[in-house]
Order: sequence, then C-alpha cells, then structure tokens
Amino acid sequence: MKHVIALDVGGTGMKAALIAADGTLLHEARRATGRERGAEAVVETILDFASELLDLGRERFGTSASAAGVAVPGIVDAEQGIAVYASNLGWRDVPMRDLLSRRLGGIPVALGHDVRTGGLAEGRIGAGQGAERFLFVPLGTGIAGAIGIAGRIEAGAHGYAGEIGHIVVRPGGPACGCGQRGCLETLASASAVSRAWAAASGDPGADAADCAKAVESGDVRAEEVWLAAIGALADGLVTAITLLDPRTLIIGGGLAEAGETLFTPLRAAVEERVTFQRLPEIVPAALGDTAGCLGAGLLAWDLLATEVPA
Repeated sequence: MKHVIALDVGGTGMKAALIAADGTLLHEARRATGRERGAEAVVETILDFASELLDLGRERFGTSASAAGVAVPGIVDAEQGIAVYASNLGWRDVPMRDLLSRRLGGIPVALGHDVRTGGLAEGRIGAGQGAERFLFVPLGTGIAGAIGIAGRIEAGAHGYAGEIGHIVVRPGGPACGCGQRGCLETLASASAVSRAWAAASGDPGADAADCAKAVESGDVRAEEVWLAAIGALADGLVTAITLLDPRTLIIGGGLAEAGETLFTPLRAAVEERVTFQRLPEIVPAALGDTAGCLGAGLLAWDLLATEVPA
C-alpha cells in the first residue's frame, strides 16, 4: 500500500504516522522529544524515529514510504528545507530535509512550520473544509496563525506570515520576548491567562484551565481575567479580519478546550468591534493535537503530486 511518513516535532513530544493516499492513518506513534539532551540529540531522535517508521511501513505493507513530511517549530525555511531556529529546541540552521532524505534512502521530504502545517490540515480536512479563505489561530504557550488561501497556506515573502501573536493590542503593555510591549500573545495566550489567574487567585499553580472552570462556577475574579484576555484577543482578531477578510476563523490550542466558555463571549466581542468588515464564522479547531502530524502527511503527498516524472 502506497503511504507516506508524517512527523510533528514539538517542544516536549513528537507525533508520527504512516498515512495512505486517501488520508487514512495506517499507524500512529508518539515519542518524547528529549530537548534536555541538546539540539543534536533531538535531531538524531527525529532521524531515528523516521527510520523506524520507514522500516515498519516496509514490513507491514511490502513497500517503502513514497515520501515524508515533517513539521517543526520556530523559524523554518521550507523552500530550502532548513529548520532555521527554534528557541525551545536550541537548534540553528539544521538542514532537516537533506538529513531526513539521506536517512530514509533518498525519498523526497517536505519541511513545514508546525502552525502552518496544522493550519493546512484544518483547512483541508478539519474545521476549514469548504472555506476558500480562512485563518487558523492556535492559542497555546504563545499565539500564532496560519493564513489559508485556496487550499494552501500563505507563508509570506520571508516565511513570517500569520504571526498574529505579535500584533500590539495594548501599547506599553507587558514585555514580549520579541522585543515589543503589549503583543497579543502576552495578554491572550493560554500562558498569559495562566499567569494572570495565578496572580489573581493567589495560587501559583493555577492555570488557564482552572480559570475557565472558575468562570463557569461564577467566580468574579476569574471572569475579570477571562474577559480581559478575550477583549485583547478580539482586538487582535479584528485587525486580522480587516487585513485578510477570511470566511472562517478557526480557533485552536489549549485555550479553545474551554469550549463555549471561550467561544460565546469571543464571538460577541468580535461582533461588537467590527464596523464595515464582514464577520467570519468563528469555529473551534477540529483535529486537536493531531493537526500538525496530519498536515505533515499532506505536505508529503503534495510533494509527490508536484514532482515531475523522470
């Protein structure tokens, strides 16, 4: 059976799969990234994991994988196949595509940015199906975005398109790791909500999920934290809506797990802020933490589809 290898590399764990041409998951596996061992060890773990999947596919289906796709965090040069920089993994300028292709016997390899790759999957087979234009925004440790246009993800001229988390929504606000102050992700990410609720509740171990539960139970302090984050998020999203005019706005990541505790006030806050703009449908992501892996598989199949026969 013809299949491809898909890998999604995260800061703490890696997800992998063998995926058939119709999108069927033939095999799934997970493994710790082991970033505490250093960047070189992480790269070797990725190569070993991919090699094991190659062997497994050969044994199980009688043929080697036709291609591989890998999604990685940080700055990615997808065209050159280089993982340029990832602060949480400690690597710089890793020629990931070439390293993987050599380890996998020369099969073609596609490299993608984790959020854009997840957005590709959400757009084609997840919550964005049927939307010619969509914006995928995962709310996790930070906030990123993937701009979907006609079944593809727009990377931008330099590979930085979609960085909605660094729109300044509160000038002079909290310092951001990017060097600015008041960026969206400092106020509305799951990490930001966790920090704000830990301070407001006096419990240093409290997180965003705890805040959502407290909101549901009617805690006034939690509501204040929650609505402040939603207000900042709505401001950032309206800026994106104004620039991109998406038909569908897909919200994912850990914060979206709060369900309607997030979506009901968020939809209302966005609607209050739009004037001439057309309001997109605001929906939860459908694929959860498998989006990156499924998207990596799509990248691999896309690569095969664009190859010119010898």
